Amino acid sequence: MTTTADAIGTAPHPLEPLSGDEVRAATAILTTSDLFVEGSRFAYVELAEPPKAQVVAWTAGTPWDRQAAMVLRNPKTRTTYEAVVSLTRGHVVSWRAVDGMQAPMMTEEFMACEAVVRADPRWREAVRKRGVTDFELCMIDPWASGYTGPEDDPALRRIIRPLTFVRSSQFDNGYARPVEGLIVTVDLDTMEVVEVADHGVVPLPPLGGNYEPDLMVQAGNVTGFTEQRPPMKPIEIIQPDGPSFTVGGHYVEWANWRLRIGFTPREGLVLHDVCYVDRGEVRPVLYRASLAEMYVPYGDPAPTHWNKNVFDEGEYGLGWLANSLTLGCDCLGEIFYFDGVVNDQDGQPVTIDNAVCMHEEDASVGWKHTDFRTLRGEVRRNRRLVVSFYATVGNYEYGFYWNLYLDGSIELEIKLTGILSTGACEVGATPEYGTLIAPGLHAPNHEHYFSIRLDMRVDGDRNTVYEVDSVSAGPMSPANPHGNAWRTVKTPITSEAMSGRDGNPLNGRAWLIASADRTSKLGAPTAYKLEPGAYTAPLWVDGSQQAQRGGFATKQLWVTAYDPAERYACGDYVAQNISGDGVARYVQADRPLADTDVVLWYTAGAHHVVRPEDWPVMPVTKIGFHLKPFGFFDGNPMLDVPPEPAACHTGCAHCAAGGECNCH
Repeated sequence: MTTTADAIGTAPHPLEPLSGDEVRAATAILTTSDLFVEGSRFAYVELAEPPKAQVVAWTAGTPWDRQAAMVLRNPKTRTTYEAVVSLTRGHVVSWRAVDGMQAPMMTEEFMACEAVVRADPRWREAVRKRGVTDFELCMIDPWASGYTGPEDDPALRRIIRPLTFVRSSQFDNGYARPVEGLIVTVDLDTMEVVEVADHGVVPLPPLGGNYEPDLMVQAGNVTGFTEQRPPMKPIEIIQPDGPSFTVGGHYVEWANWRLRIGFTPREGLVLHDVCYVDRGEVRPVLYRASLAEMYVPYGDPAPTHWNKNVFDEGEYGLGWLANSLTLGCDCLGEIFYFDGVVNDQDGQPVTIDNAVCMHEEDASVGWKHTDFRTLRGEVRRNRRLVVSFYATVGNYEYGFYWNLYLDGSIELEIKLTGILSTGACEVGATPEYGTLIAPGLHAPNHEHYFSIRLDMRVDGDRNTVYEVDSVSAGPMSPANPHGNAWRTVKTPITSEAMSGRDGNPLNGRAWLIASADRTSKLGAPTAYKLEPGAYTAPLWVDGSQQAQRGGFATKQLWVTAYDPAERYACGDYVAQNISGDGVARYVQADRPLADTDVVLWYTAGAHHVVRPEDWPVMPVTKIGFHLKPFGFFDGNPMLDVPPEPAACHTGCAHCAAGGECNCH
């Protein structure tokens, strides 16, 4: 069963995403204004979120000025613009040119690029040298340009550097046949090819890399499967009484959790105002949780690959790349869908049906104990609310799953799948900077870095972050007579200058976000603990464009003082930008962080040394982190969860008289 969110009412909550009608109205207000520059194209139209204090204090029925924020690009003036319009008052609040910066790549540019490249005679000659004569079978992937030198200054031109792949038929996986050594530069403002660089012919790999059932069994496919395996018996997720959550617009109540669902063209899924109801008291935990950037640098120095270093959020936008999710495949069970409203380049709304999926999942045992003396036992099942979306960024797919649990914990699980970005080599060669995945085909070493922005609000706006390490009590001494003692050491992060922190799994390093205004019954500040997950420090060297552009990835955690203008880990404008903007620059202000409104920027990293098993389509890899209550509650918050009726198999010796069975 599925349900989709209804259109919002006439007096929405301040954080309710823009509706299609509001996107349309915002565009009309701007384009009929004298400030508007004709020919400007709309990159983003989204809600201009009100100040946090206003949102926190807002009560239903209170009037407020609902606004839309926009980013535009004018190819004629070669200028990027920002605008804010008031939907309430019907006028333009602000309009300004953003000099020397590039808006993210727009859908119409993304789609037009392929035809422009295919028509270029220099490109045609280069692919003919590889034995390709049917240009319609060539895939042109519009890779962001990176930064190769001063000629890529964003103030000078707006460019991308597409890569070419060749299909053998209409539905063939073209990534099995990359055109090595061919790099094209396209000016997006003029929509023309300005350079074709051919670094030498490498033969196209000989084998196919298909994964669709009707194609993967064909002769010459790398996997060699001749048929699909027999199907397994079905698993059915049934909730006969319906789900346990309730939804009003984009407001969600589930178990003791309260939150709002947001969606933007750049970030995709956003969680707002996440609170926990503790025996009737609504306690804030998180004000805003979002993906602040996603960076994928490649580690192969070859001409085709060294400049692959894409910021998938800042240079493209994950919201407009979101999938329409499918029941039974992407999501199982009693599903509630939220549509995602983005925009086209005319500023008109585009609705991505079922962009966000929400459902419940069993989460195994939540707690359990059996008293071996009395043989009395208790067990409770955990459950989680899952809010997720997927974005397809060219060859890769990324799934973002926010999981809220009955025990008060929050988890972000990032799932990586899709198809590798490949390169060609001579058959029989062994790549030095990647993995051979088929004869003449390799996948370069690369990394995926995700910056997750956590605007914390643990029992209020005044929080302090502590770094917590487990350390030995030292050598045997009167203080450690048996040599077994260890303790935890808490170090407060009191200023931004000290906030770029490295993880350290050798001593169980984690970070506490503690309230300055509330203590538990035991006298300690109420807190949440950030338990880090997978991360590997970047292997680039200082002075590289990767080091200059991707500074956030060098640390597993950054902490900044709250500033609503600081939303993105690499700054507002990433394309062709080598200025080092973003969180690594934000912390140079060295603002105080003790007992104040803090924002955490957590870096998750997938260090990808490719396996042959990752080809032709990757099994899912998962990374992420946990936020767990640490003294936030007086004890186990799942203690009041009632026992589940147990499903008893025939002959179950533990079933009660009359066949009744419970998890006791």
